[in-house]
Amino acid sequence: MQNTEIHNRLDPTWWALRLLFGLVPIGVGLDKFLNLLTNWTSYLNPLVTKVLPISGLTFMHIVGVIEIVAGVIVLSRWTQLGSYLITAWLVAIALNLLIMGKFLDVAVRDLGLAVGAFALSQLTAVREESEASARSASTRPIAA
Repeated sequence: MQNTEIHNRLDPTWWALRLLFGLVPIGVGLDKFLNLLTNWTSYLNPLVTKVLPISGLTFMHIVGVIEIVAGVIVLSRWTQLGSYLITAWLVAIALNLLIMGKFLDVAVRDLGLAVGAFALSQLTAVREESEASARSASTRPIAA
C-alpha cells in the first residue's frame, strides 16, 4: 500500500479525532467560566482544595484556560504535542476522581478518551512521516 493511499484512508479518522480533541477541550474550558454543563468545582478533590492557596473556583478557571490552550494546540500545526498534553490531562483528571472515590464513571470515560487522544498522537506521527516521505520523493531527481 502506498503512502498516499494510507494517508487517504487515515485522513477522515485523523480529522475526526483532531476536531474532537481540539474543540471539546476549548468548549469545556470555556464552560469552566460559565458552569452551564455542570458545577465543575464538584469534581475537584477536597484534598486538592485544602492545599491550594486559591479558591476551587479560581483553580477551575485556571484549568479552563489550560484546556482552551491545549485544544488550540491540537488544532494548530502542533497536533501531536497537543494530543500528548490532552492524554496526560485526561489521565490526571481520572486519577483525581479515582483518588477522590467519586464520579468513577467519569474517570473511566476520561481514561478511554485519553486512549483516543494518544491514538491521535500516533496517527499524527504516521501522517507527518507519510507527508515527509511524499515531499522527499517528489524532490528526488529521476535516475537516468
